[in-house]
Amino acid sequence: MRHVELTSIDGLRLEAAVHLAGGRDARGTVIQAHGINANMTEGGMFVRLAEKLADAGFTVLRFSFRGHGASGGTQRGATIAGEMLDLQAAVEYVADQFPGRLSIVAASFGAVSTSLSLPWLEGRLDRLVLWNPVLDLQRTFVHPELPWGKENYGPEQQELLSTQGYLVVDDEFELGRVLFEEFGHYRPLDTLTASTVPTLVVHGDRDTAVSYEIARQAAAVKPNADFHTIQGSDHGFDTREREDEAIATTVAWLTGSDRERGRGRA
Repeated sequence: MRHVELTSIDGLRLEAAVHLAGGRDARGTVIQAHGINANMTEGGMFVRLAEKLADAGFTVLRFSFRGHGASGGTQRGATIAGEMLDLQAAVEYVADQFPGRLSIVAASFGAVSTSLSLPWLEGRLDRLVLWNPVLDLQRTFVHPELPWGKENYGPEQQELLSTQGYLVVDDEFELGRVLFEEFGHYRPLDTLTASTVPTLVVHGDRDTAVSYEIARQAAAVKPNADFHTIQGSDHGFDTREREDEAIATTVAWLTGSDRERGRGRA
């Protein structure tokens, strides 16, 4: 692994790390996009996934979105539009340094900028994996239906947007007014289901933060989509065993042949 630095089109510096493919059979490159209030390690899961993928012949790029980890920008200044620029910087870096087949693994809120970028990624992206993806911003944040959303984005929290210009997620991430306004405008579910990129969705069926049913239904209508359930898991795959299942499922699917993908849903 080596540390590198990306630069977004608006000049922000982004921390990143590259895991070079092992062995002789190069399979392409995988970009990892983390969730909100996380960083390029995704709680350690992205590091372990990157190591497994590198062993399988993939080069992997991990990076932290603006306002996260050691990347530039501030938490309150983080936006969906900005994260799309950050993802673009990662894609362009990979295209320059590691041309060839490209896949993306996006976790939770990382699925928002990734899904919204699919119209321009369509001709570049070979495969897509989404872990417990945020696909409906209204039902997750604006009118939250699940316990985590109600706790962090309920009426009292939303009132803080008016009085102080931000609310605090999980008592540590300062989510700004502009990002919250974006929740009412972007529709990642629509761009995901319109895409023909082969996609695997991995989701816990006891997720209290992001809707399992929305993800399951999206995979059911999207062309070339597989769906894997992590039985009994809350958001983020809440035990080491469940994390390992998500990682193993992802590696197996990304290393599988085109004929094998698209066959089953678990």
